[in-house]
Amino acid sequence: MTDFSILFEDGEALVIDKPAGLPLDRPRAGGDSLENHLDGLRFGFQREPFPVHRLDRDTSGCLLLARNPKALKRFAAAFEAREVRKVYLGIVAGDVAGEAGTIDLALTKISSAEKGWRMIPARKGKPAITRWKVLARKDGLTLVEFRPETGRTHQIRVHALAGLGHALVGDPVYGDGKGAWRTMLHASELTVPRPGKEPIDAFSPLPVDFAAFGFDLPGA
Repeated sequence: MTDFSILFEDGEALVIDKPAGLPLDRPRAGGDSLENHLDGLRFGFQREPFPVHRLDRDTSGCLLLARNPKALKRFAAAFEAREVRKVYLGIVAGDVAGEAGTIDLALTKISSAEKGWRMIPARKGKPAITRWKVLARKDGLTLVEFRPETGRTHQIRVHALAGLGHALVGDPVYGDGKGAWRTMLHASELTVPRPGKEPIDAFSPLPVDFAAFGFDLPGA
């Protein structure tokens, strides 16, 4: 049984600290997923909470769950309207040029029998914008803060490669998959505004595998 850290909790919202390696949906081949744990995350509420947004299997950190259908609808609308503040930390497999900037590269999905599906930059794709800044450099790697303004599939992973010139460490799709057991991406902060109520505000400290790279990491 996975013991989730609870980063925020009230009557309509729950933010958990999702561990890396745990998919949200049950894999076709079987195995553990968030779905297996939703009943245990009711904490006395009548309904199981439902994920409002998505994190890749490898991505750790802040994941928002709604405790009722009305809350789910409101939170989903806030994401759609780009009102949600999201902060990710990623270790980029190279020395990034510059200190900060904005990546504006539309994305589209492609698929092949050999490599499966992936996202690529495409002029006629869906708009995707990510703001970034360098936090630290060490041994040819760069710790980067990413603030996505849109929420496209694999957005940060593709923008790291296409916009910064290097994939994230450990990324098996957009990089060489080397250097770590997983793609080194962590959802560190999540803020969701709520009219008439205090915002949902959650922070996830960096997991141990990030600290192992030797950066003086925020929250470590």
